[in-house]
Amino acid sequence: MLKINEFQQLMKDIYLKRDQKQGLNKTFIHLIEEIGELAECLNSKNKEIIQNEIADIVAWIFSIANLLEIDMEASLLNKYPMKCPRCKNNPCICK
Repeated sequence: MLKINEFQQLMKDIYLKRDQKQGLNKTFIHLIEEIGELAECLNSKNKEIIQNEIADIVAWIFSIANLLEIDMEASLLNKYPMKCPRCKNNPCICK
């Protein structure tokens, strides 16, 4: 199983040079395009297509994080410290 920091490094190794050339704004536009593709296929109920679109979205998010030198594992654990950030419970009891 790939850990968050390992996936981030993989995305950096594969895509950082390309992303640096195209810049943050164009990388962000690619993310938005992938979100649009997910929106279009959600009604299809085709799980394979949906999971591929979600994977694309995650990859573009990591590309943006790499451009901004953001450690995603640390950011995720800081924001979601093994419990809901709002109600502080696991599982969440927010209404």
